[in-house]
Amino acid sequence: MSDPILRLEGIHTDIAQYHILHGVDLEVPRGAVTMLLGRNGVGKTTTLRTVIGHWQARAGRILFDGAEITGAKTPDRARMGIGYVPEDMGIFSDLTVEENMTLAAATGPLDPARRDRIFEAFPPLRTFWRSPAGTLSGGQKQMLTIARAMAEERRLYLIDEPTKGLAPAIVSTMAGALRDLKRQGASILLVEQNFAVAKALGDYAAVMDDGRIVWAGEMQELATDAGLQERLMGLSMEAQ
Repeated sequence: MSDPILRLEGIHTDIAQYHILHGVDLEVPRGAVTMLLGRNGVGKTTTLRTVIGHWQARAGRILFDGAEITGAKTPDRARMGIGYVPEDMGIFSDLTVEENMTLAAATGPLDPARRDRIFEAFPPLRTFWRSPAGTLSGGQKQMLTIARAMAEERRLYLIDEPTKGLAPAIVSTMAGALRDLKRQGASILLVEQNFAVAKALGDYAAVMDDGRIVWAGEMQELATDAGLQERLMGLSMEAQ
């Protein structure tokens, strides 16, 4: 990987008195989907939040498109072209879908062409454009969460468990939207527990355990090697 869009070098992150990341080394290839996998509680969400700047790394370096951003504030990282989709959605329930999208387009009005691409990816958002976001179903709220990150051009998307708890039809819609993002040239770092989704979407994978990356390589290699899955994650994920 000669020119990754994101590189983490020896990242250590603490939350209160807890040492969560223990020297994370990770490279995210440009224009591809990289799956960040592992059991619950091993540091995947903390890794994403450290990249976007919600938590500051205590040691190590973060390089985005060749520039060090380790000490940068979250708004500055967003302006550089990093979008973050949290697991807890983070939408404004009392505002309409349109108002949520308007707030997400921080540099100016939402571009109509971009809005139409979002409608193509997530048709329910067109239907409920003027409705309060709090009235949406769980799957529709997750669509809005991802759409908010798409409100402006992003070079890197950090997405935390977008399909968790969703019906298969909604999962399929999500997967299609993420494929479209990749076709448009975006790079994606995606935390996902659904191995079928990871296998279908991922170009590369990195597996975490105890706050470290313990394996990294092509998703196809992990997806076709049940023994490797069991060794890294304690179970054959082909059964998932």
